[in-house]
Amino acid sequence: MLPTVNAELMSLHLAEISRSVAAGAHAILVLDGAGWHQAGGRLVVPENITLIRLPPYAPELNPVENVWEFLRANYLSHRVWETSDAILEACCNAWNSLIKNPERITSIATRPWANLSEL
Repeated sequence: MLPTVNAELMSLHLAEISRSVAAGAHAILVLDGAGWHQAGGRLVVPENITLIRLPPYAPELNPVENVWEFLRANYLSHRVWETSDAILEACCNAWNSLIKNPERITSIATRPWANLSEL
């Protein structure tokens, strides 16, 4: 979890993803139009990552929107937290629970138009 969003922190996030990409593999990340995803040349993109930017005002194309919806529906809805630290802890717990099940993420985020095996 990061305290804010900007090009510098997004670059750190990309570097962390880059370290997780298997040797010889290449990651493709789908991004929306958030300012820190654009960053006018300030964003540092590792060589083993390609960014695909979605058109503006098209959240239905963004696979991560389904991930956020799943997290809200299954871990974060209908609850009241006493502090901002409790909210942060709940969000981290939800995320960590989800990433333990890669098949779930695949089923939530897969888009038929992005199926490269059919090309």
